[in-house]
Amino acid sequence: MRRTCLKNAKCPVARSLDTVGDWWTLLIVRDALKGACRFGEFQKSLGLAKNILSARLRTMVENGILELQPAADGSPHNEYHLTASGAQLQLVLVALRQWGERNLFEQGEPMMVMLDKESGQPVQRLQLTSQDGRMLTPADVHVKEGAANAPLKKSKQTRARQAR
Repeated sequence: MRRTCLKNAKCPVARSLDTVGDWWTLLIVRDALKGACRFGEFQKSLGLAKNILSARLRTMVENGILELQPAADGSPHNEYHLTASGAQLQLVLVALRQWGERNLFEQGEPMMVMLDKESGQPVQRLQLTSQDGRMLTPADVHVKEGAANAPLKKSKQTRARQAR
């Protein structure tokens, strides 16, 4: 079955999944958030075939999630660093992590936990809240067509010009 392109969908969830819906993409972001920046680091962590990893990294750069930078150690290699847009995916990964903690592990089963570096305490669970701070459930929200209220994304051409 051929993949459907969703980059022009009106639904922000569909557009987001078109860009980051591949599981390797989110695992690459996870590793980049932990400090990985070299091709070899991603490859070792993920055990992903080099051609697949190369394609994913290239697409993530094209989509403005990662950017290539010269290696910090002065070597002739390039490093992959999260853009501001890519770093915003941390919230998505925390939500996905917390869903997995709650729904995919048995009581007492070992798992990786996320801790606040300063306090050493587990990170507070994310909650959907209204503008006035009330907790919301699925029954408390609805979706309708409207206009984007976030800053418009930069086009690939604009990002390419700024990278030069």
